Amino acid sequence: MEPSELSIVTGAFGYSGKHITRKLLAMGKRVKTLTGHPDRGNPFGAQVEVAGFSFDDPGALIESLRGATTLYNTYWIRFPMKRMTYEKATENSKVLIRAAEEAGLKRIVHISIVRPSKESPYPYYRGKAEVEEAIRASSLSYAILRPTVLFGGEDILLNNIAWSLRRFPVFPIAGKGDYKIQPIYVEDLAQIAVDEGQKTDNVVMDVAGPETHTFRELVQTIARTIGAGTLLMPVPKPLMLLGARMIGLCVRDVLLTKDEINGLMDGLMASDEEPRGTTKISEWLRLNESLVGTVYASELRRR
Repeated sequence: MEPSELSIVTGAFGYSGKHITRKLLAMGKRVKTLTGHPDRGNPFGAQVEVAGFSFDDPGALIESLRGATTLYNTYWIRFPMKRMTYEKATENSKVLIRAAEEAGLKRIVHISIVRPSKESPYPYYRGKAEVEEAIRASSLSYAILRPTVLFGGEDILLNNIAWSLRRFPVFPIAGKGDYKIQPIYVEDLAQIAVDEGQKTDNVVMDVAGPETHTFRELVQTIARTIGAGTLLMPVPKPLMLLGARMIGLCVRDVLLTKDEINGLMDGLMASDEEPRGTTKISEWLRLNESLVGTVYASELRRR
């Protein structure tokens, strides 16, 4: 029997990458991951080959990609830290795309973000738009997926909202909380990603869930589902950011970034396209009410 095609997943030990990897393995695909933590425990064992990112050595990066047909790219940073900036992450992404071309890969499935723009006032969204541009200019066929905000399992944002609601009597909401949010279940995103990996046409698509809420409505739904009697208090945006920073100091993490608050309030976490996810966050919360938010999900521990 001939071996199955090799797929590369960047960040298979991370959040969305882990779910994509599981689905590829279930399909009988061979999987190799490129990761910034090659010495970290491999939850997939011998099923997934591991190589470190070598952005400063393009030749080695090309060799680590050689033999694969499809790249599932989840590489990005949620916030700058030390020498890793959005600009550096953007340049690393371009190095990766060029290496994939040189290695002979045919297709890239890239996890971007909804509403990226090179004219955005927020560096997170500008960087995402620049990486998309590099992919479209490459020789690879591509599927660029633009998720809104992920939920399910080990997600950061919504899990930690629930965590805060379980522990604090007051939950601050920037402004009126009337800005839209349309979460997508991570399993739905992963299924769409692997489905697109089997195709050859170039597509750019938003990936959003079937339910759209205002942020206030979503927090109320979470609180009601987990039985939290937390008071939701409208506050100015700077005060919400200050509160997030104070909690972050207590848990030694970054609870919420400035770009995340700005993007949320600007309506950048909802889509105008038809929803492609099928899992309703209200139903998922009902099924997982005893688990969601019981443990804080640390971004810094993942790095």
